[in-house]
Amino acid sequence: MAKVGGYLMGHWQLIVLTALIYALWNTNVIWPLRVLVVLFHELSHAGMALATGGEVVSVTFHQNEGGLAVTRGGNGFWISTAGYLGSLIIGAALFLAAVLSRADRAVAAGVGAVMIFAALFYMRDMFAVGFTLLIGAALIAVAWWLHAQVSDLILRVIGLASMLYVPWDIATDTIIPRRFGSDVMSDAASIAGRTGLTEGIVGSVWFILSLIVIFATLWIALKRPSNITFGPQPDSR
Repeated sequence: MAKVGGYLMGHWQLIVLTALIYALWNTNVIWPLRVLVVLFHELSHAGMALATGGEVVSVTFHQNEGGLAVTRGGNGFWISTAGYLGSLIIGAALFLAAVLSRADRAVAAGVGAVMIFAALFYMRDMFAVGFTLLIGAALIAVAWWLHAQVSDLILRVIGLASMLYVPWDIATDTIIPRRFGSDVMSDAASIAGRTGLTEGIVGSVWFILSLIVIFATLWIALKRPSNITFGPQPDSR
């Protein structure tokens, strides 16, 4: 019991953050994080298109958390697969960077720079451009002007939000609608058409893979106490 209590105390900040994100999930407080994960989803499609020899025509997303990445060429299977799993991997990587490294400022600034680049070169919709530029500039400003611990905290929150959002999004977009006869379309429909599987099966595989990524991330990150020590430390810029 003492060992369990010590473990919980070593990670109490993450426990509180997770509980807060979950409790406030359907509120305007968490809405920007949900939209940010959608942005990661669309950027993952775009990135995979580029990585497999294709090109990105446009990237957009909306206030209602819908989004679309229009690509040309590339490997359609991997482009479709990259959305959910790519956004989850981005979130997991940011979480691991925050918990295990001291590169919080560099990572936050790097993410901000990528977002600004994407907004300027691939987005045309006013909301998508404005949201992406605002968040990208905010991340760079936080990394440059504020304490590294602030960047650390922001990366943790983004990572946790992604790890909460993606499995639920997969389930509601691909598994639950199929079960109840919904006509909701998703990336899984593209994979189903290419493989002969059903959308529900594809979504179930993605759901299982997302849980594996989440558990692996937590297993790696939480081997030692993860609490942020709020106090002065040398400037690492």
